[in-house]
Amino acid sequence: MMRSGWFAIGGLALGMSIAVAQGPKEIKVAIKTSTGQDAGTATFKTVKKGVKVKLELKNLPFGPHGVHIHQNASCEAPDFKSAGGHFNPDGKKHGYMNDMGHHNGDFPASVDIGEDHNGTATFVLGSISLDPVAPNSLFANGGTSIVVHEKADDEKTDPSGNSGNRIACGVIKN
Repeated sequence: MMRSGWFAIGGLALGMSIAVAQGPKEIKVAIKTSTGQDAGTATFKTVKKGVKVKLELKNLPFGPHGVHIHQNASCEAPDFKSAGGHFNPDGKKHGYMNDMGHHNGDFPASVDIGEDHNGTATFVLGSISLDPVAPNSLFANGGTSIVVHEKADDEKTDPSGNSGNRIACGVIKN
C-alpha cells in the first residue's frame, strides 16, 4: 500500500510517498490427513489483540488433540515432520502453563473432536501476526504450517506438550 503526504522541513515543502507493508486481513487454510483426506480448515483473521484462529476440524479420531503452528510451510505425508518444530521466534519454552513463557505457535488448549469425528474451536493468539514484516508473522521465511497432533497437549512439556504424532497438516502462506 502506498501512502502519500506533504511534509514541511524548515520552510521547504516536500512531497513523499511511503510504502507500507500490509498482509491479508484473513486467510483460510485447508488441513489434510496423511492420506490426503480433508481434515477441515483453519481461518486466521487479524483482530485488535492479535490473530483470531477458527478451527473447523473433521474426519479426525475422537478425543482431544493438540494443535500448533509449526515453523515451515511444508506438510509432507505421512509424518508431516517437514513442518519442523513449533513456530517460536521469541525463543520461549512450550505451553501456556510453562513459567518460561510459551512458543508463539502454541494454542492455549487442545481441540476436542466429538464422536462424529468433528470439532470446532476459536482462539485469539496475541503471539502471532499476519503482517508479513512483523518478526512473529506467520508468513516469515516463506510461511508456516498448522499441525494437528494425535493426543491432547499437556500445555507444559517442552517441546510439544506430549501431544504425540502429527496426524493432519495445512500450509500457511501469503
